[in-house]
Amino acid sequence: MGDKDIVTKEYMQDSAIFADAFNFLLYGGEQRIKPEQLRPVDTTAIVLPYGENGEASVPIQKYRDILKTVTVMRDGKAAYLLLGIENQSQIHYAMPVRNMLYDAMQYVSQVEEAGKSHRKGKSKPETGAEFLSGFHRTDKLLPVITLTLYFGAEPWTAPTDLYEMLSADAEILRFVDNYHLHLIAPAQIPDTDFDKFHTELRIALQFMKHSLNKTQLQKLVKEDEAYRHVSRKTADMLNIVTGADLPYEEGKESINMCVAIEEMRFDAKAEGLAEGMEKGLEQGLAEGLEQGLEQGLEQGIFGTLVSLVKKGVLTLAQAAEEARMTVPEFEAKTGLHA
Repeated sequence: MGDKDIVTKEYMQDSAIFADAFNFLLYGGEQRIKPEQLRPVDTTAIVLPYGENGEASVPIQKYRDILKTVTVMRDGKAAYLLLGIENQSQIHYAMPVRNMLYDAMQYVSQVEEAGKSHRKGKSKPETGAEFLSGFHRTDKLLPVITLTLYFGAEPWTAPTDLYEMLSADAEILRFVDNYHLHLIAPAQIPDTDFDKFHTELRIALQFMKHSLNKTQLQKLVKEDEAYRHVSRKTADMLNIVTGADLPYEEGKESINMCVAIEEMRFDAKAEGLAEGMEKGLEQGLAEGLEQGLEQGLEQGIFGTLVSLVKKGVLTLAQAAEEARMTVPEFEAKTGLHA
């Protein structure tokens, strides 16, 4: 699982792919967020929770997968956002709480930064409340949006909001704020919606969705021209995440997935044929040995009976009876005659 986490994090660090994922989530594929607008942010978040006596306890430190800032323009107005991606190679049944903590810690960090900024700029609070909180009445926070991107072929079966994790009736839930998981899971994307992606993230997610259905996957790769020129970065990621083991020549920056899958089918057939021949040979040898033992044993028994008849120890009729044959059958088998 470690290799999957590393390769998916590296893959989603690409600003074009990162923007593509959020344009799909926020704007239905419309290209509002431009890759060049994204700026990386330190993914380390530290919070100092307070104890019973108001004394700071041990700091909590969490590392997000990817966090970036962006300025989105709409109707001449700028919207400043903090966008985070959490990559999951496996289903996580507590993901709403995990992401909620990340978002809360990011908001706490913004509040602390506002206080530091006021102190550094010697901006005096207008009220006691502003002094106490370190956050002024006119201060505003940047919205934090966290996207969970699931790199799996199976449907996401874990909770998608906090309510699904709670044991409480509707009357109580009215007083509990919900937290929704923003999720992209390949298996739950309709095939008609993959065109809303504009980078190779489309190829990657669609490949993952159909990776468990070899017939559908071969049909998809054969009919879609985009699969004839796939970057090594995407191919490497898919090989690790799906275990596809797509073959390609070293040194080439792109691969033809259609050819790669055909090579995989040919190799699989050859491997199956070789395995079948080996098993057939093993079975043939075993059967031959068994047959040889039976024949040897049979010949040994008849040889003994013939010897006893010739020595006069047994009559021909007695020997035939021991061999469970009629006298004529025994004579034909051994060449003896009365």
